[in-house]
Amino acid sequence: MHLNSGHHPPQRDILVAVLGTTPQIISETIFALAQRETPVFPQEIYIVTTAVGRDRAVETLLNQGILTRLAAEWNIPVPAITDSSFIIPVGPDYGSMEDIRDEKENETMGDIITNLIRRLTEDPDVRLHCSIAGGRKTMSFYLGAALQLFGRPWDKLYHVLVTPEFETNPHFFYPPRTAREIELRCADGSTRMASTGEAIIRLPELPFIRLRERMTLPAQGFRELVAEGQKEIDTATIQPHVKINLRERTVHVGSAFVEMVPVQIMVYALFLRQKLEHCKYPDRIYCGDCTDCFLEMADLCSQATLETMADDYRTIYGGASFRRDEILDRWRKNSNLPGTIRQNISKIKKDIDDQMEDKVLLPLYVISSIKKYGSTRYGVRVEKGKIGVE
Repeated sequence: MHLNSGHHPPQRDILVAVLGTTPQIISETIFALAQRETPVFPQEIYIVTTAVGRDRAVETLLNQGILTRLAAEWNIPVPAITDSSFIIPVGPDYGSMEDIRDEKENETMGDIITNLIRRLTEDPDVRLHCSIAGGRKTMSFYLGAALQLFGRPWDKLYHVLVTPEFETNPHFFYPPRTAREIELRCADGSTRMASTGEAIIRLPELPFIRLRERMTLPAQGFRELVAEGQKEIDTATIQPHVKINLRERTVHVGSAFVEMVPVQIMVYALFLRQKLEHCKYPDRIYCGDCTDCFLEMADLCSQATLETMADDYRTIYGGASFRRDEILDRWRKNSNLPGTIRQNISKIKKDIDDQMEDKVLLPLYVISSIKKYGSTRYGVRVEKGKIGVE
């Protein structure tokens, strides 16, 4: 996962906005960003909208020169809007999406927004400024949710707030430097003339939970991403801890005490240590379905593995060296060592099964065997963050 190393701040600011049929949202956001205590001047802009929204934005912001006047009046560098700035869902049945009219189009829009945020956040030199003020409510939801899934600590989420009478006025795009009179429609349907000097634009920053570094999400579609994320969260939160205290000869799965003889504690500790200490992806917070740390029987019977187990066996017996030498010598000379290991694996499963009340979680804590890379491999599926060996 490509993240900013922390040695330098992001070099480029990008504005991402969802847009319906009120292009004022774009100019108001650009203006408000420039007025912040630490001004922000985006170098790029992406506008997620429909074909109708694009046409209105082009006609007003570009053809009528709204953004050009904004830049000149307030000396604000405005990002160039080109064809590639507009992100519009395209489907085989409808061409460029005109509006979000059904469940299929709604889901398509969600996928477009999610994949855009995912792509942009892969660049550590980019800082996103995301505005949820425009478009359908579902578009705002998708943008906020996508930022929760993929946003980095430096990415921002905003909502544009404009004085109500000016909010949807077709003649108001930003407060001009020299105030002028425009006609406003009041809540009761009447109209009045008002000065643009009365208009106030606020840009509150919205806090959000950042999940990017808490899970691995390979899926592309929004629905699948949510399902995978929920699965990882559920797995991580409902799993009780499994703890082995070698000196006290205790094994606990959650609050359940699992009684085991010293040899089985030694074998079980090996598999827990393997997942805890030899993970091939240490940067991943959660293991999920990963089994790359599982061991072949040849690995389990190796000299290095036997010595690791013998060291734990010595600790189980209070540091008595002769116990280490005893188990090491006996297992080295064992002509059917794989069979002995499998027998202990089976006994460990029975011991845990006898003591665990929640049988649904049993597969996470027993030693599993899987076929992988043309061989049988053994390991435990419980999350590494839930393991403790001391």
